[in-house]
Amino acid sequence: MFTKYRGEFYLILGALFFSFNGVVSTVVLQHISPYRLVEVRCIGAFVLLFLITLVTNPASLKATRSEIPVLLMFGMIGFAVVQIGFFVGIQRGVPLSLVLIIEFTSPIWIVLWIKYVRKLAVPGSMWSAIALSLVGLTLVAKLWEGLTLDPIGILGPVASAFALSIYFLVGEKVGATRSAQSIAVWGFGVAGAVLAIAMPVWTFPFAIFTTPMNLDGSLSSFTAPGWALILWVLVPGTIVPYLFVLGGIRRLSASTSSVMGMLEPIFAGIFAWTWLGQSWSAIQLIGGAVVLVGIYIADRARVASV
Repeated sequence: MFTKYRGEFYLILGALFFSFNGVVSTVVLQHISPYRLVEVRCIGAFVLLFLITLVTNPASLKATRSEIPVLLMFGMIGFAVVQIGFFVGIQRGVPLSLVLIIEFTSPIWIVLWIKYVRKLAVPGSMWSAIALSLVGLTLVAKLWEGLTLDPIGILGPVASAFALSIYFLVGEKVGATRSAQSIAVWGFGVAGAVLAIAMPVWTFPFAIFTTPMNLDGSLSSFTAPGWALILWVLVPGTIVPYLFVLGGIRRLSASTSSVMGMLEPIFAGIFAWTWLGQSWSAIQLIGGAVVLVGIYIADRARVASV
């Protein structure tokens, strides 16, 4: 049973770790800009994974001349643009609900690419799965409560949605010949290099590592040093979920993986509820259930097409 559904299991775990990291990152982002947080995530994750891989399986880091352009694109778009686009939307005042809805339209673009560019058959139930999942996310995010149409702010999550689509599509292709760990090393390495050029490392606010941070919400009576929370963001919040998601994409289709990724805002809402006291209304609980139904249909469509 585990072997049969290993891909789904990996993606669920990836969504769990990413979601909990969102709450931790909320605390950290009170003390550092989102761009710097993306930079330290990518560079830190690259250094740690590179050293581990160098010791355990250095041969996996090698790439052929034909692989290098794909890996470079994958790192710049799938690792850097996805994160930056999301934070641009938030920084420009676009409601988080709208940012999430726009970003998680990626399954639609993936299915359209598969059907009209690759000219491959797409199970009819996959369209129903995507529609249900998007409706559910709209309910969870309560999109109707606010809308800020800042052009640059909207462009951020739109770019993130397309970048996320490329992440799943290219990840599916690259994962056929490379391990999840080697893909992550290349992805974080390329993204980290691009960000280091844009924001030189020597200008990084290193005082953040010794800054005491209040944990807020139900843990507001506690503080933690910046280095501890950033270490959490690096390892359980970045390296672990990326490896799980990449491992899941290697076993499932890009379209199914992207729809299952919609679990992330559901889990994030649950963690925010228990930690930060951001309770869910009845309509949001219904939305979460609708998303789960959509994900189930998508997975059944994948199984039926095998």
